[in-house]
Amino acid sequence: MVLLHLFKSSDLQFEVAHINYKLRGVDSDADQKIVEEFCKQNNIPFHLYQVSGKDNKPKNSIQDWARIIRYDFFRKIQQEENLNFIATAHHLNDQLETFIIHLSKASGIKGLSGIPADENEILRPLLGFSKQEIYDFAKENEIEFREDLSNQKSDYLRNKIRHEIVPKLMEINEHFLENFGKSISFLNQTKNFVDEKVSDIEKEIIINNEDYLVINKELFLNQSDFIQFEILRKYGFNDVEEIVKIKKAETGKKFISSEYELMIDREIFTIQKIANEVEKVNDEEITLIINSENQIIFPENIKNEIKELGRFNWKIDAEKTLLPLKLRRKKVGDLFHPIGMIGKKKISKFCKDEKITILAQQKTWLLCDRNDDILGVIPFRQDRRFAASKESSEIIKVKL
Repeated sequence: MVLLHLFKSSDLQFEVAHINYKLRGVDSDADQKIVEEFCKQNNIPFHLYQVSGKDNKPKNSIQDWARIIRYDFFRKIQQEENLNFIATAHHLNDQLETFIIHLSKASGIKGLSGIPADENEILRPLLGFSKQEIYDFAKENEIEFREDLSNQKSDYLRNKIRHEIVPKLMEINEHFLENFGKSISFLNQTKNFVDEKVSDIEKEIIINNEDYLVINKELFLNQSDFIQFEILRKYGFNDVEEIVKIKKAETGKKFISSEYELMIDREIFTIQKIANEVEKVNDEEITLIINSENQIIFPENIKNEIKELGRFNWKIDAEKTLLPLKLRRKKVGDLFHPIGMIGKKKISKFCKDEKITILAQQKTWLLCDRNDDILGVIPFRQDRRFAASKESSEIIKVKL
């Protein structure tokens, strides 16, 4: 309510979002009422979300569950109402509790820097003020507010820290909270400095492409464990043991975080964002058109993708193939008879022997006929069984 009062007195354009978790019966409803009535009296747009059975309240981790619901709702309102920022009323005591929680979990400098005051369009303007200072301000300005009674219990980790650990720290030094605020400021300055240095190193070892990024493996492995962690944690790989496995993994190994996929190649790591929907690449087939000059016409997007891998010029015996011709991605167990080699070979083995990178393999198309016989691995090698010879009466040209 103090933050709401400050926003109103500052003549800011804002709206209010409130969550009624229905966890404390009439107390939850009373919390809603005081906010809703204030907004109604002052013509402030008010958005309410009332938690129901569909939100699947867990038996444990209530606070994490509530946080997800809260920020999902805030983001939804921000998007629908075209608002610039989200503002929350976190204060210095919240900051201290978060610091202790992160300290107990062996967090790095990012965790120990606490709750950010301005990050991802979320502002926390009261973060530098203690809870007592906010109480005093509310009393001095006769601001009506309600205390969440569940905060008085010690059944959650944060509440145990609030009621059992923080008071002991305050006993040791009455200026503890004030000094902690200064320490957090120093930690944030240190974090900003480290972030700048890590960014400089990233520019040297990472190449950003439109759909993925490439990390030079040798240069990455030459960095300290700390730098390696700071680089990979941005993509969700923030477990030290997992990062050790990434560094030792063989070519072709894949690691998945919540949002990213990391692929190990001989000299590089590739990282790309996981698509929201599962792309059935292996099921994709593209039927090709042959023009009046008996040359295959590639779709423009496919042509550009193939050109990244290299040029080629093949001639296929039309009498040995069944039309229409098509493109598809490689599948497990695919075999073909490469020109210049004896016998047949699995395409996966061919790619390994030819040192075709994992990234290039993902972009590789197979040229097939109606029976799904493989005519070649574009643009790397043609299948000798279907290659045109001097005796061929009709030739299909395949080139880029």
